[in-house]
Amino acid sequence: MQFTIAIPAYKSKFLTECIQSILAQTYADFELIIINDCSPEPIDEIAGQFSDPRIRYYKNEVNIGAEHLVKNWNNALDKASGEFFVMMGDDDRIEANYLQEFAVLIGKYKDLDVFHCRSLMIDENSSPIKLTPSWPEYETVYDSIWHRLSGFRLQFISDFVYRTTALKNNGGFFDIPLAWASDDITAYIASKDLGIAHTNLPIFNYRQTRYTISSSGSAELKIKAILMEKNWYDAFLAAVPSNENDKITRDNLCKMVGPFIQSKKLRTIADSLAVNFFSNLLKWYKIRSKYNISSLDIVKSAFKSLKKRWLG
Repeated sequence: MQFTIAIPAYKSKFLTECIQSILAQTYADFELIIINDCSPEPIDEIAGQFSDPRIRYYKNEVNIGAEHLVKNWNNALDKASGEFFVMMGDDDRIEANYLQEFAVLIGKYKDLDVFHCRSLMIDENSSPIKLTPSWPEYETVYDSIWHRLSGFRLQFISDFVYRTTALKNNGGFFDIPLAWASDDITAYIASKDLGIAHTNLPIFNYRQTRYTISSSGSAELKIKAILMEKNWYDAFLAAVPSNENDKITRDNLCKMVGPFIQSKKLRTIADSLAVNFFSNLLKWYKIRSKYNISSLDIVKSAFKSLKKRWLG
């Protein structure tokens, strides 16, 4: 079997549309793994509507997702038998030629372990919002990180396709609380030696809703995750690549990581202040040393939050 597509399902609102988009693939050589993450929503009933023999359905005895979302991703990966693996969000969808286009890309870059596509962002009514930025067809991991840290990239877990054995050999998806940057780092690890190939066809649809992890969850836990992300960058960039162009990019990345991480921290604090300004302002001041946050950082975040509130 060439592809495994896995859906760790917790939210039911768009699950039917998600499953339908997968079963409508023009490329039929795949299995679909659905894992009900002990959801209180009618996941059983929705999955039960489909009788396609390519579907394998599982149900967790306890909820694994939320804070430990990556553990559920790796739970799905353990069950995969396809040569290539796709992790699918339960509220997203794919175009009918998604697997076909990836099969073509894989055929062209036979030695690579990770592949990527452009995405169309949609809203809760499935109306298009915007396209994610285009990529070159091939790039090294250093170029990929540089574009991401420079703010030129917008990417999601389901616009990546991985060689299953390579992903498993790398320890699965990189585990960070709330899966904060787990998709980025997992792709970097997979492309570390051989690079990454990309198609600019927008064959993945990312649904932007109020229920996404990026718009929910503990702000303090997000700060912990951001610091774990920084630790990974520091460890990865400690090694000097042999390629001269990669050396130049690596030297620039060493200067970029600090400001990038700082910006994420301030944005996370500012978002928490939007929920409860004075209470959270006092909280961050009390725990600032724990997360290497200065008083000035808190002031900057407060201004950022107030500016967003005033200007909308």
